[in-house]
Amino acid sequence: MCDYSLEMYASRPARESEKYVTTRFPSGSIGLATPGDCSTAVCVQYDTHLNLEGISSDLQTRLGVQPAEHVVFARLEHGAYRDGVKFGNGKEISLQLLGSGVSVTLVDVRPAKEEAPAKVEEVLEPAE
Repeated sequence: MCDYSLEMYASRPARESEKYVTTRFPSGSIGLATPGDCSTAVCVQYDTHLNLEGISSDLQTRLGVQPAEHVVFARLEHGAYRDGVKFGNGKEISLQLLGSGVSVTLVDVRPAKEEAPAKVEEVLEPAE
């Protein structure tokens, strides 16, 4: 959502298709903000799908990812910071490790849900 380290800042919910950037706030914590505004934290629901662009070459090498990746916003169960992202290869990192300056676009603000199995229609043979 918005990491506890950003509670001292004004915040607002993220909106679908908006563009954000990972930003180092004056407290030193990294969160999402609109470009050029480090006074308002943008809060994202867990399980929201995001597109990242501008992932550092160091992280690309360490995590085995590309400069641009589709990720899911995740609540981390380890470390001091809980807001993170999960890559398609299963690796999860804190926004703090992602660093500042990464472009983020919300793909879908609704939490990811498992889809119900498709209904199989019964096929009847024509009567002779």
